[in-house]
Amino acid sequence: MLWIKNGRLVDPKSQTDRVCDICIERDRIAGIFSPGGADQKHREEDRMIDAQGLVVAPGMIDVHVHFREPGFTYKEDIETGAAAAAAGGYTTVICMANTKPVVDNEETLSYLRERAKDMPVHVLNTAAITKGFKGEELTDMIGLKALGAVGFTDDGVPIKDTAIVMEAMKMAKALNVPLSFHEEDPALIGSFGVNQGPVSAAVGVEGAPAVAEDVLVARDCALALSTGAEIDIQHISSGTSVAIVRAMKALGKNIHAEATPQHFSLTEEAVLEKGTLARVNPPLRTEADRLAIIEGLKDDTIDYIATDHAPHSREEKEKDMKSAPSGMIGLETALALGITHLVKPGHLSLSHFLEKLTVNPAALYHLDAGHVAVGGKADLVIFSEDETWTVGESFKSKASNSPFIGDTLQGKVKFTICDGKIVYSDGKF
Repeated sequence: MLWIKNGRLVDPKSQTDRVCDICIERDRIAGIFSPGGADQKHREEDRMIDAQGLVVAPGMIDVHVHFREPGFTYKEDIETGAAAAAAGGYTTVICMANTKPVVDNEETLSYLRERAKDMPVHVLNTAAITKGFKGEELTDMIGLKALGAVGFTDDGVPIKDTAIVMEAMKMAKALNVPLSFHEEDPALIGSFGVNQGPVSAAVGVEGAPAVAEDVLVARDCALALSTGAEIDIQHISSGTSVAIVRAMKALGKNIHAEATPQHFSLTEEAVLEKGTLARVNPPLRTEADRLAIIEGLKDDTIDYIATDHAPHSREEKEKDMKSAPSGMIGLETALALGITHLVKPGHLSLSHFLEKLTVNPAALYHLDAGHVAVGGKADLVIFSEDETWTVGESFKSKASNSPFIGDTLQGKVKFTICDGKIVYSDGKF
């Protein structure tokens, strides 16, 4: 057995926030005891983690990652992605379908499900909404769900055909699975990755205006209200989009949204300092947009914090602003960015912050995860809320394309436990 003693258990689902001892047997929580229980009940051969001064929370769940396998494994693969997740405190991640080939067929999805079996964390997969991400014909959603797809998305490519989106939502409603949408209308975008305005002009690109996001957010929320489908508006970046989602959620509970750490931590000014490391779709926007996202997190307009972990090679990111790919890694810095920019300034309590990384994403994907209870799964993260550290260039991820390198953050993962096994350790036990 494994014991965690003297830790501050913060479990948003049960609204628990107290110091206790936790006993893990195999892959389950065997008991939760008052402090001192571990010393009284442990056996000589049991392992012991002293979590004095540390927070014990449900293992985090990321609803939006890119592990690049198959097709782009020079950027990342499932093994390195899973290692990065474990180092970041995540015990479940949900991979997007924009691989090569796209996850729109039985063979590719079956390969990924087989690869996921031996990973240190739970690696789940979405499948494509449309064949080849072309936005023209739906995939075999019934068959792909039966093979293990937990949801559907054409992430990275907006679906322009409204009728196809409506058809997909009707099918998703029947299958009781969520759809996730990348909301950027390419007809309104001069160039991707940088907010249209003074910063895009300064770096010599046309830029992507917020309205390109806003129009598709409004469309897809309206369609979701009509069909009853559960939808997730991905990586929301625009203050107007936050307001649209807020208004639409008042009309129906099936509309959800996610925000990334980069969008609540940075503004477009980061592009001037960090260059292509701060190029991301949708782009970092203004301070007003950043503050609107924080307000959306505070009032639960935004349900999830998702990394959109998007690894690229150093050579790709060293290209000029017009040629470099958009995206940044995020699994290993997300917890600290949330504590630094949301919890410590008082925008969210620690429990409220963790809710968006645990119980809320578990509910969207119908997962037995995201909470701590006797008899429940032993998926946990143990972290220091107050420890400061400086982001270096060495990551468990195969990539290092992070604009946060050199930043000093608060909040440090010490242990990640998945299925009762220690899969990451930065502490002693």
